[in-house]
Amino acid sequence: MTQGIWVNGRRPKSKKEIKEAVAAGMRVSAEATSMFGNEYDGPLTEMPEGSTITFVGPDPYTKRNFYGNITRKGGKITVK
Repeated sequence: MTQGIWVNGRRPKSKKEIKEAVAAGMRVSAEATSMFGNEYDGPLTEMPEGSTITFVGPDPYTKRNFYGNITRKGGKITVK
């Protein structure tokens, strides 16, 4: 399932914006969207070690213009 993303409390306009925000240490959060649960919901800095989320943006409910993956491994967050 794809999740939503928030950058400093607002929806990002592009995947590039998410990459830049992560690199700059800004507040980036994942939003769980599955009605079945079992998705991470919260700041990427607190995401479980070794986990990967698939995101869609800018809005997972109404506007799906870009997709990507975010991985946290070795304390480093990577956006692809």
